[in-house]
Amino acid sequence: MAKLSVLGKILLALAALLLLLTLISLVPSNRGFIRMLDFVREPAIFLSAGLIVAALFFARPRRLLVIGLLALAIAINLFRLWPYSFLAPTQIALPDDVDGMSCMRVLSLNVLQPNDQYDRVARLIESQAPDTLLLMETDAKWIAALEPQLSAFGYRLEEPLDNKYGMAFATNLQVDRAEMVSNTNANTPTLYATMRTDDGARFEMIGLHPRPPLPGESTESRDANIARAGARTPDDLGNVLAIGDFNDVPWSRTTQRFVAEGGYLDPRIGRGTFATFPADYAAIGWPLDQLFVRDGVRIESFKVLDDVGSDHRALAADVCVQPGGTQPSAPALLDTDS
Repeated sequence: MAKLSVLGKILLALAALLLLLTLISLVPSNRGFIRMLDFVREPAIFLSAGLIVAALFFARPRRLLVIGLLALAIAINLFRLWPYSFLAPTQIALPDDVDGMSCMRVLSLNVLQPNDQYDRVARLIESQAPDTLLLMETDAKWIAALEPQLSAFGYRLEEPLDNKYGMAFATNLQVDRAEMVSNTNANTPTLYATMRTDDGARFEMIGLHPRPPLPGESTESRDANIARAGARTPDDLGNVLAIGDFNDVPWSRTTQRFVAEGGYLDPRIGRGTFATFPADYAAIGWPLDQLFVRDGVRIESFKVLDDVGSDHRALAADVCVQPGGTQPSAPALLDTDS
């Protein structure tokens, strides 16, 4: 029997490693390392497919074994990604039926705090002309650099921080209330805003930017806080828009728990992953920036925008609000303890 070449042995080892990591990613664990494996399911599919092509030429006489291991890894990852493939049924019709609704442009971007290409972000804001803007990783330098753009909005709320979790919110809509609260003890603010459209339709907006899962750390508290952030809103309305850099992928257990507990719909289901990170390689990256809606909040269109110097790409959406929505008898109180 012919011996396996050095390159063949490398391909076999890589195939076994990819399958092992894929199997580990299925373990229901709060360990940061395991949770991070969720992020790379799509790149792992591309890598596995490339290795299958290489195995056709360089993995004899173990070619079928290598291909089998890689095919199994692809199948598992595709199963988890299935709702975000073009073959899956959509969850939201686009363009949705928005007749009689008030619509607005929403723009969300993690600017990357060390990024100094302020002019590119400023031009993006000006070209998109959003009615509502959410910026993340904004420190005092970013707020100062974007002052001309931010001052053009009728309402603004900012919490500049030096820990890469600063946030800036600005809108031309009427704001009933807006606050940035810390749902964790890690100084990572979450935006809750209750707004009204031109025809008086009320809705709430959640702007979220939690810390990412990290190797050697438990994500239990983080995951619970993300789910809690979407389950209750200050005014407890039915109409809700949730947006921001979740530092998580939409198919993860954490984000799926957020969706389930809050009753959200995802416009990306049945349409693709719409990767936003890393900005330079978004075509093979993953979607860390999320967009969810509930009840009378509809999506007319949405898209990932071009690279503007950050490690994330911006997410823009044309959002419409149906008059009505749940009207609470009294405002709900936010629990900010961790």
